[in-house]
Amino acid sequence: MNMPFKTAKKLKLIKIGNSMGVILPKEVLAKLGVEAGDSVDVSETPDGFHIQRHDEGFAEQMEVARAVMKRRRNALRELAK
Repeated sequence: MNMPFKTAKKLKLIKIGNSMGVILPKEVLAKLGVEAGDSVDVSETPDGFHIQRHDEGFAEQMEVARAVMKRRRNALRELAK
């Protein structure tokens, strides 16, 4: 979501096997553009956590970028100077 809620939404954690889950309200699911069975990505930010719809193409691009950065670490360090 690009904009935070105008007011905080209180969500309840539920036990799912050995894990915990949270039920997202339908308006949150609609804003994320997801439905049952879809995947989401959660990333940590300085302000907390960010949740967004999973983008497989982006995930693949990041894996390629990580591999290039690992292979070309020394060249990237020089360029950063």
